[in-house]
Amino acid sequence: MRQDEVRSPLGAKHKAKRVGRGDGSGHGTYSGRGCKGQKARSGGGVRLGFEGGQLPLIKRLPRKRGFTNIFKTEYNIVNVARLDVFPSGSEVNLEELLKAGLIKSLACPTKILGDGDIHHSLSVKANKFSTAAERKIVAAGGKVERA
Repeated sequence: MRQDEVRSPLGAKHKAKRVGRGDGSGHGTYSGRGCKGQKARSGGGVRLGFEGGQLPLIKRLPRKRGFTNIFKTEYNIVNVARLDVFPSGSEVNLEELLKAGLIKSLACPTKILGDGDIHHSLSVKANKFSTAAERKIVAAGGKVERA
């Protein structure tokens, strides 16, 4: 099959509405535009969201503007200071963090942030680390692994 042989399925294409071709066509006289007024004129009509001069909804609700990124990655966040609950020299992985109640679930990836200090060495395994967190864990004699 070649590209020039491809056809649209039956019913997918419609004939264009031909307006202004006499009353017998059903679309004569006013050609589907009603009587007079701004929307009956050529080039007439108002922009999207126009409310006749009233302050439009989009301006009345500024917090609703913009967009939400549907591909945003939500992380479980754990600060370095909260890792002090684990004994010195232990291996901290996602399951251990879940057991200790530092993260809610394993559905989201986990990121370790650098707020606070760590006072003993730990081997920490997580999906991501901030630069500060990585520096503090290594400075305390620990190890950093990415899961």
